Amino acid sequence: MKQIPFKNRYIDLGKNFYARTKPSPVSDPGLIIFNHELSGELGLSDTCLSTPESAAIFAGNRVPDGAEPLAMAYSGHQFGHFNSQLGDGRALLLGQIVRPDGVYFDMHLKGSGQTAFSRGGDGRSALGPVLREYLVSEAMARLGVPTTRALAAVTTGEEVAREQLLPGGVITRIAASFVRVGTFEYFSSRGDLDSVTKLADYVIEQNYPACRDAANPYQAWFEAIIDRQAALIAQWMQFGFIHGVMNTDNMSIAGDTIDYGPCAFMDHYAHDQVYSSIDRHGRYAYNKQPSIGLWNLTRLAESLLPLLDDNTGAAVEAAKGALNNYAGLYEDYWLDGMRKKTGLMSRPDRDKALIDELFDVMAANRADFTLTFYYLSMLSMDPADQDKDVRCLFDNPGQFDHWAQQWRACLRQEGGDDATRQASMQAVNPVYIPRNHQIEAAIRAAEDHDDFSAFHKLHATLQKPYVLQPQKDDYMLPPEPDEVVQQTFCGT
Repeated sequence: MKQIPFKNRYIDLGKNFYARTKPSPVSDPGLIIFNHELSGELGLSDTCLSTPESAAIFAGNRVPDGAEPLAMAYSGHQFGHFNSQLGDGRALLLGQIVRPDGVYFDMHLKGSGQTAFSRGGDGRSALGPVLREYLVSEAMARLGVPTTRALAAVTTGEEVAREQLLPGGVITRIAASFVRVGTFEYFSSRGDLDSVTKLADYVIEQNYPACRDAANPYQAWFEAIIDRQAALIAQWMQFGFIHGVMNTDNMSIAGDTIDYGPCAFMDHYAHDQVYSSIDRHGRYAYNKQPSIGLWNLTRLAESLLPLLDDNTGAAVEAAKGALNNYAGLYEDYWLDGMRKKTGLMSRPDRDKALIDELFDVMAANRADFTLTFYYLSMLSMDPADQDKDVRCLFDNPGQFDHWAQQWRACLRQEGGDDATRQASMQAVNPVYIPRNHQIEAAIRAAEDHDDFSAFHKLHATLQKPYVLQPQKDDYMLPPEPDEVVQQTFCGT
């Protein structure tokens, strides 16, 4: 049997970057799910991770050969307030693995016990957040959104104390990097420029190698981070995804979606939709995510100033110049994606106004986000019986009719045929998303009855989000009034 291809780089950065910590064993680990496809992509097939005994590794009862587990140190702005001492309080970086093509990935346990950064917490995770993160992160991957991946989920055979006793779980996550904006803030806030530089060089080597040959590698790297973050948040907005807790310690330096806590996909559309139970003032509402992305990047810029130029004034100007590009980058990524979703391709300024109007009409009528765009992708150039599906989503269908009349007029000006446009639209407008009420039903069955069938059925459906699947109508429908999930939780 092959060894897991660990080649750990992060641990070489130095002891001030982490606390060496072994996971805390649990009483009775049980495998819920193992991601065989991801395992194959990573070159982990025929290792100990693919054996029946793997639950012991995924629960933290056994540390595989070559792993060097550690809890990463970082700071973060949480809801706008700086906390200088955070770090992995219930997670461990087992080590880094090298994919067959030479690309490095981090392997991470979440819910594996106390660390030096637990701040009085138990370091554990309830089963519900484990199932939520597995479902949502893997659904995001299938939708084509950059994200951490889920390799495995296990039960622990133990309970954790939250508002009540709940069964515990551990998730194994894979990421291009678990370095965060807050990791740079940690060293910058301590005046440790040497560590900021070492960390930047590490991230460039692992995640932005194309920047190494630039005239100013650090400036090129910062600009690349801005570009990736603009593209990522544009995709969130195009799918109605709300991260819920966009603190700087939850912002990946690699440009991936990270830390699925109180996240959610919208059902009915509202510009300022919030689900997170801890976002009491709507700081991270749906429509504020783009501006919060810029706010977080500005905090990163403050940490990187000494790298951008030896002269502070010149460094500030370089950072401002890069940050000033964010709004245009985001707008371009957002508009490009939304034009594909609506089938509009020829006049960007006109198309943006029409798309904005659609969102206003959706908000006024509480139309379902995902179904509006999916049914729109089914429509022909001329009104037909199929219009009834999308019209039913609007309290006042006449408002949609007025918008659709303008939309069809634009399509006629562009030319093209229905079949080609519909196929293109259906390739970017999913039928299925991980809806809050379906996730909650899967969690309730697992936590309350030790029944994982709902979880597995939902996960299987979400593996083909763009394909209408037979006998899966329930998975595409919004919740009934008594099924609506008003709040989602971070799990700590």
